[in-house]
Amino acid sequence: MQPYVSDMPSPSESGATPQHAAPSEHKVRTLDPRSLRGLAHPLRMRLFRALRESGPATASQLAVRLDESSGATSYHLRQLAAYGFVEDAPEHGKGRERWWRATSQGIRLEPDRLDLADPVQRGAVDVLMHEVADNHTEELSTWLGTRHEWPTAWQEAYDLSDYSYRLTPAQATELRERSEELLESFRAYEAQNADAEDAASFRVHLHAFPRKTSADRSENPAPPEARS
Repeated sequence: MQPYVSDMPSPSESGATPQHAAPSEHKVRTLDPRSLRGLAHPLRMRLFRALRESGPATASQLAVRLDESSGATSYHLRQLAAYGFVEDAPEHGKGRERWWRATSQGIRLEPDRLDLADPVQRGAVDVLMHEVADNHTEELSTWLGTRHEWPTAWQEAYDLSDYSYRLTPAQATELRERSEELLESFRAYEAQNADAEDAASFRVHLHAFPRKTSADRSENPAPPEARS
C-alpha cells in the first residue's frame, strides 16, 4: 500500500471568518496504529473534516451541519480529542459552550507504520479509505450539480480526466511522488491569494491504482480447475 494523504485548506483559505481562523502553519499528521483506530469511524472523519474545512465549531453546530444528534457529535468529538485530532478552542466559547478545532490540516497514512496482516488494522484502513472515497464522490457530484452557478472562468478551469499507462510499481511510485511535488508547489500561491477576489478553495483529487484489463486476463488465463 502506498502513502495516502488527505489535505484540507486552512479555514482562512476556505472562506471562514477571521474569528474562526486557525494557526497559520499547515500541519499534516501521520497516522500510526492507535490514531488510525481512533479516526476510522465515518462520523469522526466527517467531524474532523468539517473542523478542518470550516474552522472551530460546537457539537450542536456540527450536529446541524451534518444532520446528526448533538449527543452523537459530542461523544465522537471527545473521542477525537482523546486521540489528539481535535482540541478545545476556548477563545470562541461563550458561557458553557464548548468549541472545538482541528489540530492539523491533513492526515497521512504510511504503509511502513502499519501491520496490514493484522485484521483490526486492515479493517480500520478499509473504513478510512471507503469514507474518503465516498467524500470524494460527494464533492465531485456537488461540483457537477452546481458548476453552472460559477463564473465562466471557473467552469473552464476545472478538470475531469483519467489516464492509463502500463507501468511497473517503481514507475507508478515515481508518478505519484512527482505529482505530489507539483501539487505541493502550488501552496506557495496561498498567501498571495489571501485577498484575491477571484480566488477560491480549489480541491484536487488524485486517484491512482492498478487494475486488470481484458488483455491482462487473456494473457494470464485462469487454470482449468478455476474456470467455470
